[in-house]
Amino acid sequence: MDEVVTAVRVLLALVFVASAAGKLRGRGAYARFTAATARLVPRPVAARGTRWIAAAVVGAEAAVVVLLVLPGTAAAGFALAAVLLAAFTAAIVRALARGDRAPCACFGDADTPLGPRQVVRNLSLATAALAGLGATLSGGSHLPGATGALLAVAAGGLAALLVLAADDIIELFRP
Repeated sequence: MDEVVTAVRVLLALVFVASAAGKLRGRGAYARFTAATARLVPRPVAARGTRWIAAAVVGAEAAVVVLLVLPGTAAAGFALAAVLLAAFTAAIVRALARGDRAPCACFGDADTPLGPRQVVRNLSLATAALAGLGATLSGGSHLPGATGALLAVAAGGLAALLVLAADDIIELFRP
């Protein structure tokens, strides 16, 4: 169980690092993310300060990474990740219901329009976060042995790579 929790910690930490880094890659990337945020949040909320919301999102993503990496704070990292993923999913579902299929600024720049695959991705990651939270709260958050840790980090890293490249991989097989 410790190996699974470690793999999920690595998976989520890498996904949230990529997400925050993609948004902070440059002024243009951050401006596109802020514009996407304005589209995805309800108008009354956006009117009060899209820039603050965008900054809070990036800050929360960075906090997830720190909490998942530091010893003793994994449960808080899993919980924050699950909350963020639920909020992201709700925003995407709301946008899709309005017919908004503009590209997702989830990992910075993107050409892939919003669609069900982002909802599935986020729900899968949220499920992983909740499973990690449950395992951690039930005492399954000890570090595995060296071999187990190596395998867990490799598995979490591979899973993160697949999540981050999923849109590109799917596009390879589209007619």
